[in-house]
Amino acid sequence: MDSVFNFVKSFIKAKKVVIDNIASRIHHKASVVLLLACSIIVTAKQYVGDPIDCIGISKKDIPTDLLDTYCWIHSTFSVEKGWNKTVGKEVPYPGVDKYTEGEKRIHHTYYQWVCFVLLLQAVMFYVPHWFWKAMENSRVKNLMLGLNSPILSEDARSENKHLLVRYFKENKDNHVIYFTSFVISEVLNFINVLFQIFLTDKFLQGEFLNYGHQVVQFENWDWSANYNPMLKVFPRMTKCTFHTYGSSGDIQRHDTLCVLPVNIINEKVYVMLWFWFLFVVLLTGIALVFRLFTIVFPLVRYRILFLINRQVNQDRLWSVVQNFGRGDWFLLCLLGENIDETNFRELISDLAKYFNKTENRKMV
Repeated sequence: MDSVFNFVKSFIKAKKVVIDNIASRIHHKASVVLLLACSIIVTAKQYVGDPIDCIGISKKDIPTDLLDTYCWIHSTFSVEKGWNKTVGKEVPYPGVDKYTEGEKRIHHTYYQWVCFVLLLQAVMFYVPHWFWKAMENSRVKNLMLGLNSPILSEDARSENKHLLVRYFKENKDNHVIYFTSFVISEVLNFINVLFQIFLTDKFLQGEFLNYGHQVVQFENWDWSANYNPMLKVFPRMTKCTFHTYGSSGDIQRHDTLCVLPVNIINEKVYVMLWFWFLFVVLLTGIALVFRLFTIVFPLVRYRILFLINRQVNQDRLWSVVQNFGRGDWFLLCLLGENIDETNFRELISDLAKYFNKTENRKMV
């Protein structure tokens, strides 16, 4: 358990080198931590606590532990017609009704897999970042050259800035694949969160897409209300059919009632995930639109660099943006997020001087 918490802590801890934006970090940090935490909570309830309690058969005939285990493994069910009957008069609980062959039953097997599905979703939220890390290959970290420190010696600072300017001179317009890889990771983030929504909806038998909206609209929180969306998706009481041999050797059928305390946690987890996925979809969609603006409009790229460091000379900054390709600009943005503000300002000035000299030579 300590190793799991250390793993989660590594996500929460701020990284020394920033290689992405806030939208991407929402995916590979916040979403991963949230899903892992939910998985741990559900796992603790399922495999450490008591996730199911069934009644209805004499303890002399069938041990309670055996009955609980059987119903947990083979699933429980609700009777569809029982959702429309009056609780306390016609049925003891929404969906718990007398069942006859041929009537529609809704089987509940998902609760066995909730912790594993949440874990799988956490891994899938990390995959786009893993792809970007592989393509990024520690380039920003290697190019920082100690310029993230404001107390670097003057000689070392001057030499490292010179090396960095030289790198941009020699590799100008060679960062297209680098930038494209990050854009691909952003698109993968958006596709992934949409996939997670539809995967969860499929997992919950088509009840997830409107789940949060229905919960918000639900005003009567009386547990007996048969239209409570949380009770319908995550019933706290269900039925289970257990077959045994009778004294004469014939097959006897026993209908039992099962209480599912684990669903009290599941219903809250998925309400939270519904709103979280909605937030992540909107944020990622906005980030993609913003990325399109940065690709199309040089002025947007200029404004982003200026917001990173307001100390830079605006004319020199505009000169750099005009001469830099989109990939070069993106790498420069990442460096601006990581190195010291004074060093970044001087880096922009050195680059602008180089481009101005180049333009003057062309004019001559």
